[in-house]
Amino acid sequence: MTAHTIRAAHIARAVRAVRGAARLSLAGAAAAALAACSSPPARFYTLDAAAAAAASAPAVSANPAFLIQVPAIDVPEQVAMNQFVVQKSPSQVDVLEQTRWVSQPADEIRRALSSALTRRLDTIDVANSAYPANVPVYRISVNVQRFESWPDRHAALTAVWSVRALPSQMVMTCRTDVVEPVQPGYDALVDGHRRAIGVLADQITAGVHAISAARAPTQAAAPAKRPAAGGAAAAPAAPVVRCPASPAARSAQSVDSTS
Repeated sequence: MTAHTIRAAHIARAVRAVRGAARLSLAGAAAAALAACSSPPARFYTLDAAAAAAASAPAVSANPAFLIQVPAIDVPEQVAMNQFVVQKSPSQVDVLEQTRWVSQPADEIRRALSSALTRRLDTIDVANSAYPANVPVYRISVNVQRFESWPDRHAALTAVWSVRALPSQMVMTCRTDVVEPVQPGYDALVDGHRRAIGVLADQITAGVHAISAARAPTQAAAPAKRPAAGGAAAAPAAPVVRCPASPAARSAQSVDSTS
């Protein structure tokens, strides 16, 4: 065999090796692309169902009798992410990469609660907005202590909330615990969380009405204050405003009212 023939054979083998490697590379790329195409698409959920039902919802008054403020809401750090965090047991959770909230849970809860309260109270949420000085304002602060998702079982919500009548210091502080049974599926789980927020909104609505009713006689009596023995004006006694009862006896509440 001549040297020329040997070189030709080596070149042919090299070409075949390159072609084989190219085919393997293409096959690997195709397999990766196929795997990517077969991955389930991400699903996004929101707790604020008001946007979808806006067409059928009654309009809020343009000039309500009072206003509310619903500032940012605190949630437990372990659920403060877009991915669903679902309970497998009391001490174990799964983080679902393909099942997500549209925004952070704290924002989802705040938006859903604000929408529910403005409808129930026929008012406007003026958080981060200017408002007239002569209109009563109730600031509603919420600290979510439990936001648990148990697929096929229940959605659980525990929140400590307060209603403060501005500019006075009259405040009602309460606690609400809600456990909503759910059907199988993540759509049903989200609906369970919406119902839990609805129960919380009902409680807060009753609280706003209660503190508003307690505030009215205090304001009416304010001009009638008389100086005490030392010449200083006697401060009126702070009304005791009790937390509203839960519609389904699922809320444990405490109250602290001052003025």
